[in-house]
Amino acid sequence: MERKNGITPEDLYELKSAADPNVSPDGTRLLYIQTHIDKEKKEYVSNLYHLDLQTKASHQWTYGKDRVSTPRWSPDGKKAAFVSNRSGLNQIYVIPLSGGEALQVTKCKNGASNPVWSPCGKKLAFTVSLEESETLEQEPSKEEEKKELKPLEVERMKYKSDAQGFLNDRKNYIAVVDLETFELRQLTSGSHDTQLQSWSPDGKYIAYACDEADDKDFSFQNDVFLYEVESGKANKVTEGEGVYWQATWSPDGSYLSFIGHLQEFRNATHPKIWLYHLKEGELFCFSEAFDAPIGDLMVGDFHQGAASPGVQWTEDNEGFYFLATDNGNTVIYYGNVSGEIYPSVIENQHIYGFSLAPGKHHGVAAISTPTMPGELFAVSLDQGGVEQLTNVNGGALANKELVQAEVFEFEGADGWKVQGWIMKPTGFEEGKKYPMVLEIHGGPHAMYGNTYMNEFQILAAQGYAVLFVNPRGSHGYGQDFVDAVRGDYGGNDYNDIMHGVDHALKTFDFIDEKRLGVTGGSYGGFMTNWIVGHTDRFKAAVTQRCISNWISFYGVSDIGYYFSEWQIGADLNDIEKLWKHSPIAYVNQIKTPLLIIHSEKDYRCPIEQSEQLFIALKRQKKETKFIRFPESNHELSRSGKPALRMKRLEYIRDWFKDYL
Repeated sequence: MERKNGITPEDLYELKSAADPNVSPDGTRLLYIQTHIDKEKKEYVSNLYHLDLQTKASHQWTYGKDRVSTPRWSPDGKKAAFVSNRSGLNQIYVIPLSGGEALQVTKCKNGASNPVWSPCGKKLAFTVSLEESETLEQEPSKEEEKKELKPLEVERMKYKSDAQGFLNDRKNYIAVVDLETFELRQLTSGSHDTQLQSWSPDGKYIAYACDEADDKDFSFQNDVFLYEVESGKANKVTEGEGVYWQATWSPDGSYLSFIGHLQEFRNATHPKIWLYHLKEGELFCFSEAFDAPIGDLMVGDFHQGAASPGVQWTEDNEGFYFLATDNGNTVIYYGNVSGEIYPSVIENQHIYGFSLAPGKHHGVAAISTPTMPGELFAVSLDQGGVEQLTNVNGGALANKELVQAEVFEFEGADGWKVQGWIMKPTGFEEGKKYPMVLEIHGGPHAMYGNTYMNEFQILAAQGYAVLFVNPRGSHGYGQDFVDAVRGDYGGNDYNDIMHGVDHALKTFDFIDEKRLGVTGGSYGGFMTNWIVGHTDRFKAAVTQRCISNWISFYGVSDIGYYFSEWQIGADLNDIEKLWKHSPIAYVNQIKTPLLIIHSEKDYRCPIEQSEQLFIALKRQKKETKFIRFPESNHELSRSGKPALRMKRLEYIRDWFKDYL
């Protein structure tokens, strides 16, 4: 029998991502987004697809080499709105179920996004970005404007973002377009960003989120507001102490649900479900006693266009379904207004999207496993069972061997239980010894688990065993576990990981303990640096988008000053503590050959973090190499330019090949 090959970096050109499922109001049809990489353009292309849930027939609804996102059914199910950049900017389009060309309904100067239907189906609310001097009616310039070089005047601490670069004076506002007259109406204005959420079933209110603090540099709250469409008044639902998002309504409009928390543990706090009873004006935390974070907090490097669904209500107004991150999986739970919570879909898998069929206890989920990049499945929520609806990667994977991840549990530092996984090399042979690569996730408040990881499969295809664990600081194991890393970077998180390596070497006799590698990005880059500065057991290392010096990180990262205070527990008045937790302080002890990978436009962990480390290593004539990726930010590994994304994978593969 001919042996199948494993995954290579170039296979990204063949693999497709199916995401953001949306079931129609009558529960018989489905819209979703399919994304692939165009080989000629070397760019992502995404299109809108329609699937008949009764016949299982799927049809492509939009074409071209642009990007489409955010498909949303009209209330009567006869039309759909979506966002496309086919005109050069993201604008909103409406396409009829009966077929025909999509109609562009916004022509905003800076684009438009996030379409939300009015209950009557005659209007669309959307998000628009405007400067103080710009108006909603202004259209994009048809001629390319000459951009004169100007100095950037900075007066605030939050002046840049890894996602957006240097921030301008634009604010996000809510606007509405009448689909019969195409008349535009701007609902919000002023000096604060407003984030559109949802329209109430009776049409009276639009829910939005906003931080009204004047000093945004030291404000991290986000309140929920109800905007009265007729009067234009906005009433605050929350109390100015927490951060909230994804507001959705019960079908009768009696409840407004949303996700958020009171920042009790800063950014390590579990997201929870909150319910606001409109008539009584009462707000309460529904999932206070539920010790798992709400939503999808799984680490991944493949899915494009995935959208978290928030709380989805059942027709009886008494219950709802939601995603939670739990023990290496993302799962679906059912809750009711009485406070009860029951598991609904709990398997070893990653649910990265979900849409409930109105009036029914079934829906469609986007599901991934270590050996399945991602497909859409019909799921029965009350009876159990799933049925595969798409097979977007069947052809690309027909002659590929994907490696399963074997889960295990081990004792970490202080006797804490820690979860991990081992992947055998592609074409594994009993009795043979293999090198192993340890992977460390970023965050640190995120979670590895039962999902497809393209990088892991590529390493397995090169003959490496792959080890990955969730040390303290990871989500999915309770609030105490996720909070335990704060103030202890390089402490028991490091010990958890090393205990995981020891357990793997003791348990899996096919691992060659003399050929170990380690890699990780962001917090994983910090930990990679920390590891090679504290042990020589690894023969090769690759640090990606790393942190090496908490003292400089404090002032150069887009989140540096508050992240350092929240996570390390120190500011610039405690240089000693910042230096104690800085990997560069231990550079004299590094003997492991270290490849350093960083993006030029990474504002989350700026490239100077790697520049310092590289120079410090070279000054001591240590074995190192520095790879700088142009026109890329912190998201290179997940959504970066395809050609550069593949080159990154090749550099990692080849470094371990040379040294292991």
